[in-house]
Amino acid sequence: MSPRLLQQFLSFALIGLLGTAAHFLVLFVLVSQLDFGPLPASSVGAVTGALVNYGLNYRLTFRSRKKHHDALPKFMLVATAGWLLNGLLMAILLSRLDIHYLLVQVIVTSLVLVWNFFANRFWTFRARAG
Repeated sequence: MSPRLLQQFLSFALIGLLGTAAHFLVLFVLVSQLDFGPLPASSVGAVTGALVNYGLNYRLTFRSRKKHHDALPKFMLVATAGWLLNGLLMAILLSRLDIHYLLVQVIVTSLVLVWNFFANRFWTFRARAG
């Protein structure tokens, strides 16, 4: 793996942690301070986390010059595919492996992280040649 690719991957992973923190912060504030139910609060938190991820990856990880109307829908489609992949892999691995579900989730999260990174690098934020 080239140093640039490794740097981008680590940046993507760290920004993912920030997006997750934003998700949990919004969830906590909405439930504990604004009397939201946990499910709608988590949904708002997930969207917030995705937007944090998008903005920081757009600016920092990939230094994109694409128009937001082009890149944002692609980013959200990749995120949705990652969410579906998470569910599919969890279902498959839980049915075939005799290991704790949290370990399965760690494995699946790692695989989905790699999927999300490469899909975003080579599709969402890919610079046009020329």
